[in-house]
Amino acid sequence: MQKVEICGVDTSGLPKLTAKENEELMVRLKQGDKQARDKFIIGNMRLVLSLVKRFRIKNLGVDDVFQAGCVGLIKAIDGFDLSVGVKFSTYAVPMIIGEIKRYLRDGNSLRVSRSIRDMAYKVLKTREMIEERDEEATIEKIARELKVAEREVVYALDAISDPISIYEPVYNKSGDTLLLMDQLCDEKNTDEIWTEHVALGEALEKLGEREKKILFLRYYEGKTQTEISEEVGISQAQVSRLEKNALQNIRLNIS
Repeated sequence: MQKVEICGVDTSGLPKLTAKENEELMVRLKQGDKQARDKFIIGNMRLVLSLVKRFRIKNLGVDDVFQAGCVGLIKAIDGFDLSVGVKFSTYAVPMIIGEIKRYLRDGNSLRVSRSIRDMAYKVLKTREMIEERDEEATIEKIARELKVAEREVVYALDAISDPISIYEPVYNKSGDTLLLMDQLCDEKNTDEIWTEHVALGEALEKLGEREKKILFLRYYEGKTQTEISEEVGISQAQVSRLEKNALQNIRLNIS
């Protein structure tokens, strides 16, 4: 996406239209003014370019994707209703992205082997059959019906799923766009887990040096109690007792 010229268009020199200019041109083009239409299209190509940048595309494919986005822009212009009272960009963004995704999907940007497609077809048919029996079509049930491993079912379904951008707009209102990424959360770094980590660190600090070392060797380096006993210089039974006591103390301190 470092190209300056796309489809013969110098993207660095694309004009910027103000909101007022956009509104005036839209009124004129809806009245049949061809020059206003051409100026509006060129003036909104920056919007297309910004949306194209959201997709991971090799430079050789940028031109085609940009063209698809421009098709979406033109469709948005033709379908836009001035009486609705929303910004043109709010209406146009989903249509441009939809056209780009349609091009990427139809253009087979992701190659899936015939055998995987066949398996996916069988999975979908089996799921439909299970649902017709008023049963929940779980991965386990589908795999059992097809007599294959559950991972094969999951892989086949993933292979035919369309990838989407985390910048995919999922809601628009009054010019404010809610993106898919706005609804994603980090389940590994919640306040609750952070608090547990702090409590665990404090509990570990209360242990003796030998107990800390035993837990480190056991759970961070994955050594057996026999290997630890040889390294620390105590019996395996002592290692087992110290480990058990250390874990019990940790539970008491973080409960």
